[in-house]
Amino acid sequence: MSTRYLIRLPEPEQARASGDHAIRAQGADGIAAELQEALRGDTLFARWRDQQPDPDEVDPALGITDPDAQVSGEDRDLGVDLVVTTSISSTVLKHRLRLLAGSAWELRDV
Repeated sequence: MSTRYLIRLPEPEQARASGDHAIRAQGADGIAAELQEALRGDTLFARWRDQQPDPDEVDPALGITDPDAQVSGEDRDLGVDLVVTTSISSTVLKHRLRLLAGSAWELRDV
C-alpha cells in the first residue's frame, strides 16, 4: 500500500549544499526526479553504504526500493513543494531525504 507525503524544501540552496549526496537540480522538476530515482533504485543507497566504516553492517532494510514510486514537484514562494507517493516506509524515505537534502526539508503532511 502506498502513502502520499507532502514535503517542502523551503530553501533549496541549503539542500544542494547538504553534503556528498546532495541534490544537484535547480528546479522543482529536477529535484522531484532525483528523489524519485533515489526511491526507485538503489544507487544512492549503495554509494552511501559504501562510504560507511563497515558497509556489511549497514541494515539492508535501508536499501529497499519502490519501482512504482512517484514524485512531483512545484516551485512555490522561493521553495519547492514535493508530493511523494511510495510504498517505502517513512523511516527509509526520511533517510533518503536526509542524504539528498540534509535537514533542509520539512514533512508537511502524510
